[in-house]
Amino acid sequence: MTKTILITGATDGIGLLTARTLAAEGHTLLLHGRSTDKLQAAAQQVGGNPETYRADLSRPEEVESLIGAVLAKHDRLDVLINNAGVLKTPDTRTDNGLDLRFMVNTIAPWILTQGLLPIIPKDGRVVNLSSAAQAPVDVEALRGTVGLGHSSAYAQSKLALTIWTQELAKAHPQGPVFVAVNPGSLLASKMVKESYGISGNDLEIGADILRRAALSTEFAEASGHYFDNDSGRFALPHAAARDPRQVEQVMATIRELAST
Repeated sequence: MTKTILITGATDGIGLLTARTLAAEGHTLLLHGRSTDKLQAAAQQVGGNPETYRADLSRPEEVESLIGAVLAKHDRLDVLINNAGVLKTPDTRTDNGLDLRFMVNTIAPWILTQGLLPIIPKDGRVVNLSSAAQAPVDVEALRGTVGLGHSSAYAQSKLALTIWTQELAKAHPQGPVFVAVNPGSLLASKMVKESYGISGNDLEIGADILRRAALSTEFAEASGHYFDNDSGRFALPHAAARDPRQVEQVMATIRELAST
């Protein structure tokens, strides 16, 4: 059975390769990216006449526009893959003063997921791109009042994403499935090349696990869990994700920022 699947950050790297894999299987692909030109190029590579949606995820109003554009064309979205992310960036602040890394990696996918939940069926899935790099979240950094280096912001933003993944799973016990996935460390993505100056490991490693998380039966009962593709199994995230005080602070701050 074919599915309708939205992938953010689908113009290069793991997102693009995953889209190509899924389109080749006959699924309906909705591709998101920041650049119209890159989206057009990605659509040609993906094939199968995918839909394209342009939005800058560092801008909340553009995330809302993305939600509206998808809802205008679809009354069912089987899978949402929140793949878009940023590690290093010349400007670490958004126009409204938030940390851009947290905005793109944590808050934007929260807003997008909440906005699209009405059309994601109970047997649908939300796959969030986490990371092996996770660190306890400084909520003042999440609010943008404390500055962080790139690696610290990335690790904290990925733990915050993993936290809200598990919390949405608790809030929706009947589905859809919410799962956080580390697709594999140091894969050959643009992010890795720009951040670490290395070619990285085969991107197919990441694309394969995202396809499995989106469609395979092994993830059908995985809601609220974290899959570590470095070890090839479900694992525990950073211990801070199980700290009630940390979880409460992170969730309260995400909801606060998403509503402003």
